[in-house]
Amino acid sequence: MSAQIISGRDIAAEIRSELTARTVALPDEHGVVPGLATVLVGDDPASHMYVGMKNKAAGKMGIHSRQITLPADTSEAELLGLVAGLNADPQIHGILVQLPLPDHIDEGGVIEAIDPSKDVDGFHPISVGRLATDSGVFFPPCTPAGVIEMLVRSGHDPAGKLVVVVGRSNIVGRPLASLLIRKAPGGNATVTVCHSWTPDLGAVTRSAEILVVAIGRPEMITADMVQPGAVVIDVGSHRIDDPGSEKGYRLCGDVLFDEVKEVAGALSPSPGGVGPMTINTLIMQSVESAEQAGRSD
Repeated sequence: MSAQIISGRDIAAEIRSELTARTVALPDEHGVVPGLATVLVGDDPASHMYVGMKNKAAGKMGIHSRQITLPADTSEAELLGLVAGLNADPQIHGILVQLPLPDHIDEGGVIEAIDPSKDVDGFHPISVGRLATDSGVFFPPCTPAGVIEMLVRSGHDPAGKLVVVVGRSNIVGRPLASLLIRKAPGGNATVTVCHSWTPDLGAVTRSAEILVVAIGRPEMITADMVQPGAVVIDVGSHRIDDPGSEKGYRLCGDVLFDEVKEVAGALSPSPGGVGPMTINTLIMQSVESAEQAGRSD
């Protein structure tokens, strides 16, 4: 029997309808229209595509979206000045500086310059520290937060479950583990984090009731590495050569989908899984930032 497919697109649509209602209510309740600023430096095609998708999603939900595109030779001082201006702008509640930045700009310094209350991408050291210590108000990184939403809304609450996370990046693996062990909705799981140095990876992944894969290797997780009936979330996104396809390539994740779907109890696809949830989380956290700003006025 094939696995239940956990569609990020369907869950994202559900969240968008909820967010639209909240966004519409904000001007009357708090005199606020949520504002998201996206900053893009350079001409990286993938970055342009991602920023375009984020702005399009924001516009559909009634959020004021301001895209600022700068040339690749923009100095670090100019970028920091721009960020300072956005920090001070009461019409902007979320700031996203699209990574990667050109080599001559210190990414860490730019991220630290963002006001943590507007850090809807969740990468500021204060946001990271508050997540790690489960204290204060913060926004978590969007992809891990989107994974938690997928699990809870699809009926697979991690609470009390054995969860294995494959991957230890600062973008997904580490913050996801922190979210999963929090004493909060979507947390209270027992978590193991695996990586490239984990011996006998398959033995560890087979122990998982919930397996989240964010290792960045195409179709690395095969059916024999999955416990029958487990819930599998595939965070990976790759374009690999496929001479037999019309385009000469195909899209896939970190999980060998056609194999694993015959073993897993539930499985997210790639594409169509975590990706739409990541964008939705960015929008949701921008709305939450606006709500917080409205309550504080």
